[in-house]
Amino acid sequence: MSTRVLVVCMGNICRSPMLEGLLRHKIAVAGLQRRVSVDSAGLGPWHVGRAPDPLAIAVCAEHGIAIDGLRARQVTQQDFGGFDWVLCADRENLKNLHALAPRATWPRIGLALAWAGLGAKAQVPDPYGGPIEEFRKVYQLLDKASDAMLTRLRQPA
Repeated sequence: MSTRVLVVCMGNICRSPMLEGLLRHKIAVAGLQRRVSVDSAGLGPWHVGRAPDPLAIAVCAEHGIAIDGLRARQVTQQDFGGFDWVLCADRENLKNLHALAPRATWPRIGLALAWAGLGAKAQVPDPYGGPIEEFRKVYQLLDKASDAMLTRLRQPA
């Protein structure tokens, strides 16, 4: 049985595709593709169908992670039943997810960094519109989080 993880940010072009790319890479290296699958989505419709932000693509590429083939999509009602975990970038995302999700699914929705054990209220800052250095900082944070997430995902359910 596979564990399905959805990572969410505001528009699905910066934080969530970077985390999706990192997790997919680490899952593949660990040989866990049959046990864990990852997708990403955004809360808003602004970027649906678009590739990730060029700076997110560039920063991931600096580390050998290709995310240029990903395309933004918006969170759907079906996502709350189709994923075991819905993990988001910040508290605003969490509030918006709770507003959309059936209350019964709330225990499976959380902050990505908290779920990874990096602090109960830890958030991923939004680098959108910022310089590449902001994207690099976010990448480093997500890299650390994805290592911790992988450790958690390796454990039996």
